[in-house]
Amino acid sequence: MNTTGTSTPTGPARARTTATARPPGRRDQRGPGAVRPRRRPHLPPPHELFAERLLAVLSGHRPVHWMLGQTIGEAYEQLVRLAPGTPLRARGARPVIRTCRAFQPRPGAVEAAASISAGDQVRAMAFRLEQGPDLRWRCAAVELGGERT
Repeated sequence: MNTTGTSTPTGPARARTTATARPPGRRDQRGPGAVRPRRRPHLPPPHELFAERLLAVLSGHRPVHWMLGQTIGEAYEQLVRLAPGTPLRARGARPVIRTCRAFQPRPGAVEAAASISAGDQVRAMAFRLEQGPDLRWRCAAVELGGERT
């Protein structure tokens, strides 16, 4: 009790009164400890994700079986034939994707092309993605272009 005979809130009671006060300019009624909706992280489009995955396999940074559940049809066999020679590996610089563009010939299918650079080398990679009944995208074909020096 204070000297005037009235009590002032302390401890948990005081914390409740300050927690519900809104800062100036705040429009919503939630307090500082209220649960706020989480924002979904920005996910790149599927063709950009697959370009990175294919680059990792074809440059020797990931094993071929890493793509096993993410391919359909002939795509896995194509990767098995291509990957041992690590066609996108370059001496010195790690290969990176310069551009990746996509075209959707029909719903549920995407054809993409990416240019890969490593140092002064530039290579091309094309692939096709198909969306299954489970709405997951899977690689259906892979093709490489450009001279290997």
